[in-house]
Amino acid sequence: MDLRGARARLWADPLLLAVPALFLILVLIVYPALQTLGLSFLSKDGAFVGLKNFADVLSDPETLNLARFPAHTPPWGSLVHNAIWILLHLPLTVAIGLGLAILLRDVRGSAILRSIIFLGMVTPMIVGGVIIRFLFDENAGIVNAFLRLAGLQALARSWTAYPDTALLSLILGSVWLWSGFAMVLYSAGLSTIPRDYYEAASVDGASPLQQFWYITVPSLRPVTSVVVAMTILWDLKIFDLVYTATLGGPGGSSMVLALQMYFYGFRALRFNTAAAVATVLSLFTLVVGIAFIRSSRREE
Repeated sequence: MDLRGARARLWADPLLLAVPALFLILVLIVYPALQTLGLSFLSKDGAFVGLKNFADVLSDPETLNLARFPAHTPPWGSLVHNAIWILLHLPLTVAIGLGLAILLRDVRGSAILRSIIFLGMVTPMIVGGVIIRFLFDENAGIVNAFLRLAGLQALARSWTAYPDTALLSLILGSVWLWSGFAMVLYSAGLSTIPRDYYEAASVDGASPLQQFWYITVPSLRPVTSVVVAMTILWDLKIFDLVYTATLGGPGGSSMVLALQMYFYGFRALRFNTAAAVATVLSLFTLVVGIAFIRSSRREE
């Protein structure tokens, strides 16, 4: 009996400790998510309408404007803008983060330099949006100052004020804000690679490029999976940076899904349509999460 009681306590004690956390997850995450999912299938008066709200979202030019893509300048729709954000932001973040981690690996005082670079990550995105607006300002922005120094005066303008450059300026600004995250993870990953690997490769005549491709890249594959998954999730839910920098403008040229959901719900008071956008975003993030978990299991 004592052995059975000990086994019961072995299971009961962790469960009791987990009850408060599980309760908060159910109340603050699971229940609102289920409510949002149910709301997306209802009309404004509470009648069941099936997939109508999703059809309304996808047929809205603010979501998908293929008539303008890619021959004309934005707006192309928030869904296309989010896809472009991922396609540009993800490889730049991975490349810059890994490059900085390798460059600063053996530099004296690299901890201070990493801290300075990581400031972009800890900066509130609302503040980051304001900073991006100033960075690309025609008169006060440092980006346009460099363009003028390089003799590219024709490109010097307020990037966030023009439809053809607003989205690009936000993406480039988000690279600056997010690359510190990738750099820190890659720096930690590089510290786990034994130096003996590189010394043995050098003895065998491997060039630095070959060492990078056949030692560094495979060894950092688990870290890359984390960086890719977290970056895509961040790109999907981007809101505050766009809200403060451009408010989705000019003319919807920098609109993203999360901001569109906010406009549906709290400006147009179309809560059911906003719930449909939230459900679509949740599905996208769920796909990314499942892919990341499967990738992690294959690497174990």
